[in-house]
Amino acid sequence: MTTTKQAIAALREAGDPAKAAEMHKYHKVDRPYLGIANPAIDALVKEWRAEDDLDARLTLARGLWKSNIHEGRIAAAKLLSQARIRPDDQAAWELIASWVPDFDAWAIADHVSIAGQKRLVADPTRLDQVAEWTTSDHMWTRRAALVMTLPWTKQNNPKSADLAIRDRVLGWAAGYVTDHDWFIQKAIGWWLRELSKHDADRVRAFLERHSADMKPFAVKEAQRKLTS
Repeated sequence: MTTTKQAIAALREAGDPAKAAEMHKYHKVDRPYLGIANPAIDALVKEWRAEDDLDARLTLARGLWKSNIHEGRIAAAKLLSQARIRPDDQAAWELIASWVPDFDAWAIADHVSIAGQKRLVADPTRLDQVAEWTTSDHMWTRRAALVMTLPWTKQNNPKSADLAIRDRVLGWAAGYVTDHDWFIQKAIGWWLRELSKHDADRVRAFLERHSADMKPFAVKEAQRKLTS
């Protein structure tokens, strides 16, 4: 079993102080940075996954998250970013969801959201919990509701249940259009852009109803993949 102490030591060994300073400046959030590129984190996480069972990975992920180290939190998310976790333990989803209120930067939020996407696809009933996030006072929690549901933009031939989820999330996005926080508007545009590749009519209908309330850059992002 890989301990948190061992994992952080391995991350530190792979770090680059000069790159760490650049990352701190770029991400603009005051936490420790080690200066590790994603491929190096991926390689370490692959080793830890191979060595540890699910319970051990959950324990390691908790410890890495609590470290507050940028790369530690990225690695925590990557430990749980599997399409199939057998058994699909509710504990994995609960741990991912417990991290959402801690979000304060896009890179960590997006890596955790990728892990969350896998667990939502595995059990869409978890969307009822995500629905509660849409009224949160925490901007990153509201944003996570869109980023974690991106898989429902991607089906070419969705089943009726998936179409219902697609419309449900579009309803959440509609509730966000007057929120002009940059990250919220970017998430709306991102969701619509991805959906436009597979369901252009729904995107056009959404924009016809709501584009006047959206920031111009978000409308432009939503339209980027639309064909005339």
